[in-house]
Amino acid sequence: MTTDTQHSLERSYIESYSKANNEPEWFTNFRLSALEKMDTLEMPKPDKTKIDRWNFTSFKQHKVTNQAYNSVDELPEEVKALLDLEGEVTNLYVQRNQTPALLKVSETLKEKGVIFTDLLTAVKEHPELVQKYLMTEAVKVDEHKLAAFHAALVNGGVFLYVPKNVQVEEPVQAIFVQDNADAPLINHVLIVADTNSSVTYVENYLSIDVETESVANIIAEVVVNEGANVKFGAVDTLTSGITTYVNRRGYTEKDARLEWSLGLMNDGDTISENITNLYGDGSVGDAKTVVAGTGKQTENFTTAVINHGKKSEGYILKHGIAKENSTIIFNGIGKIEHGASGANAQQESRALMLSEKARADANPILLIDEDDVQAGHAASIGRVDPIQLYYLQSRGIPKDEAERLIIHGFLAPVVTQLPIEGVKKQLTEVIERKIR
Repeated sequence: MTTDTQHSLERSYIESYSKANNEPEWFTNFRLSALEKMDTLEMPKPDKTKIDRWNFTSFKQHKVTNQAYNSVDELPEEVKALLDLEGEVTNLYVQRNQTPALLKVSETLKEKGVIFTDLLTAVKEHPELVQKYLMTEAVKVDEHKLAAFHAALVNGGVFLYVPKNVQVEEPVQAIFVQDNADAPLINHVLIVADTNSSVTYVENYLSIDVETESVANIIAEVVVNEGANVKFGAVDTLTSGITTYVNRRGYTEKDARLEWSLGLMNDGDTISENITNLYGDGSVGDAKTVVAGTGKQTENFTTAVINHGKKSEGYILKHGIAKENSTIIFNGIGKIEHGASGANAQQESRALMLSEKARADANPILLIDEDDVQAGHAASIGRVDPIQLYYLQSRGIPKDEAERLIIHGFLAPVVTQLPIEGVKKQLTEVIERKIR
C-alpha cells in the first residue's frame, strides 16, 4: 500500500490505514485525536538550532511492504554483523522499512510471560498494556507538532513488556533496517519493566543502500516501575539524506534504575531528545551519549534528567566529535524539582573539533528548586590535546594514528557500555569511518 504525501494527513486516510491494519477502535481514535491536535501545536524548539526550514513531515509514501526473512541466514550481511552468531540467535526483532520481517523469542522468555513483538501486533493482542502506557507517562501526544504527527502516522516499532519479578538475563535486540527511503520511519518503541524486573534492550537503526531524501520520526518510551532495572543501548546510523527527529524518554518509579548508552551516528541532520523523569524516591537515571558529526550535517542533542523524587540521582555524560563542516550542539539539563530533597544531579559534556570549519557547542544547565541537594556540571570544547599527541608521537606512533587513538579513547566511556559485542564492534567501526 502506498499513499501520496498530500493525502497522508487527511482523516479519511488515517481511518483507511488503520482499518487495513485491523487496528482496534481505541487505536484508530488515538490516531485521529493526534491528527486533530497537529495544526494547533508548534514545532519543538531545540536550543541554539533553527529547524524551521528542515523537512520533518514531507515524504513520498506512508508505507512500503517488503518480504519477511524466513531465517537469520536470509538477513543482509550488515544485519548479521550485529548479531552473536556463535550460538542460537534468540530474542531478536528485525523490521525492514515498515514490515515486521523476523521475530525470534526464546521459550524461556515466553514461559516467564515476557512480551516481545512488533507494536502494531501488540496493539491488537495486548491492548490493556499498550493503551495504559502508550504516550501517557513518558511522552505526551500534545507536547508539540512532531509528537502528534508521530502518534497519527506511526507505522512501525516494537513492544517489550517484562512482568513483575522477572529477570531477563540475555539482551533483547531490535534492528530497524531501512533500504527504501520512499516511506518514512515513524517508529515507536514502548518498553515496560514491571515491579522488581530487569532487562537489557539494544536497538539499531541501519540504512542499507539508501541515498534519497526522507524523514525519520522515532520515539522510544521506557517505563521503569518500582525496583526495576532497565539498560537501554542504541546505535543509530541512518544515511545523510534522512532528516531525523528522535525522542528517547524515560519514566522511573521508586528505587528504579534506567541506564542509557546511545551511539548517535546518523549522517544527516538530527534533532535528538533524551529525557529521564525520576519520579520515584531513590530512583536513578544515567545517560551516556557519544556522537560524531561529519560533512555539512547539523545535530542538536538535548539530554535532561529531572529529579522529582527524594534522593533520586541523575547523571549525564556526553562526548562528541565534529569534523569537516559539521555542527554539533550539546544541551545538558539537570533539574531538581521542589520536594526532591537529597537529590543529586551531575553532568559532563565534552566535544572535540577535528577541523577548522567544524563547530561544537556545549550548554550545561542546572535548575535547582530545592535545598539539601548536590549538583554539578562540566563542559569543554576544544581540539585534540597537543601534549597527548606529542607523547604518543614520541613513542614512535605516526601523527594520524596517534590522533585516531586519542579520539577512540575520548569516546570509549559510552562505546564500552554497549552489552552486545556485535553492536559494540559496529559502533567502533562507524566511529573509525567518520574520523578517517
